[in-house]
Amino acid sequence: MRLKILISVSFLILFCFSGFSQEGETGKILTNFHSISSHELLDFAKELSSDKYKGRLSGSSEYFEAAKWCAGKFAEWGVKPAGNGSYFQEFPNEYSEVLSLGEVVYSNNNTEKTLSFPDEYLPGSNSASGKVTGEWVYVGYGITATELGYDDCKNVDVKGKIIILESGIPYSKNDTTLARWTPYAYHRYKFRNAVKHGAAGMNYASLIANPNTVYLNDFAYAHVSNKVVEQIFLDAGKDYEAVKKDLQEMKIPSFSFPENQKISISAETKYFPNALACNVVGLIEGSDPELKDEVIIIGGHLDGQGSMGNVVFPGTLDNSSGVSDILGAAKALATSEIKPKRSVLFILFGGEECGLYGSEYYTKNPLSPSKKTKLMINLDMVGNGTGFYLANGKSYPELYKHFESANNNFIHRQMYASEWRKNYGRPRSDESKLRKGRY
Repeated sequence: MRLKILISVSFLILFCFSGFSQEGETGKILTNFHSISSHELLDFAKELSSDKYKGRLSGSSEYFEAAKWCAGKFAEWGVKPAGNGSYFQEFPNEYSEVLSLGEVVYSNNNTEKTLSFPDEYLPGSNSASGKVTGEWVYVGYGITATELGYDDCKNVDVKGKIIILESGIPYSKNDTTLARWTPYAYHRYKFRNAVKHGAAGMNYASLIANPNTVYLNDFAYAHVSNKVVEQIFLDAGKDYEAVKKDLQEMKIPSFSFPENQKISISAETKYFPNALACNVVGLIEGSDPELKDEVIIIGGHLDGQGSMGNVVFPGTLDNSSGVSDILGAAKALATSEIKPKRSVLFILFGGEECGLYGSEYYTKNPLSPSKKTKLMINLDMVGNGTGFYLANGKSYPELYKHFESANNNFIHRQMYASEWRKNYGRPRSDESKLRKGRY
């Protein structure tokens, strides 16, 4: 399946942008793409998902080892380094290593329950080391937005206590009003606001192993499942689902949990405030003297969620799968006797899971002028072979028809596509930074 997706991407490059027009040239290139077997692509994914890279956490030494392996493949195939003679475009990337699984213990009167990993809790990816015990306080989304007339903390005293916090914001329409709410959707804001109000620790009501948070001195936190939170509310005589429904209607709850309901969070981490990560950048120069200055970017993020103690999050779907397709396309184009007329820039982004660090850095430090960049194809979580999805495809019919043709002729899967619309919410993947950087 990944070979078929790769072919569809190559069709877009070949027919729409690279300027191949002769039937013989197209046949030669297609033959070269067919030489990249699905087994080879799966081997790429297997390598990048192996335990030795420890989940490819951006900033870590293991991430750099994965980056070096990819750069080695570029060099082996003849893909040139694009970063001023280097395959690596470095940028600042603080991170935390989670040394153990820690512990979360819930107590209610004389009853204690140690939560189980990973079904009931996950350690905080950027938690401070230490142990904190205290009473629980529910603060909804944890937002204080005075200019919007909204404050989740106005009815409760969180000082010295452990808060329960929801992800997201209470506004969902994709319009200009959402843009005013978006700064409050970031995990980093929520954490800093909790500390600003004096919270001693935090439970995030969401099981996500996500490094897109912030390290704050002496502030320990962990993620807990919705079922755990539901039980805590039930023990307090409250209906969790009803409270969440009220939140979505901007009805802020005004209650605290009984004093006998407490939580203890233990965390063991190591913080690296001055770490670096990198984008891996490779270039195939165009063959046309005039068009070679125009660039097509094929990108996807190389980093993953990392590991927690001895538990590795391999990040195969997100995003060894996308990187594997990019590597396959790079090999096919680099080893072909027929070269595209426009240049093709391959970017394996770092720091995507941390908050789009790598793609943001690239937009501020582009390796090709933004006006010369004609297209960016982002391969993020390309899937497991059950379908095919082209985000924004329907808004660009001249591009979409090539994907549609490739699907009809080769993939034979149900194909989905969306229309482009401006996103007023928090950006989620690397293409959003490149679009903002260009427009």
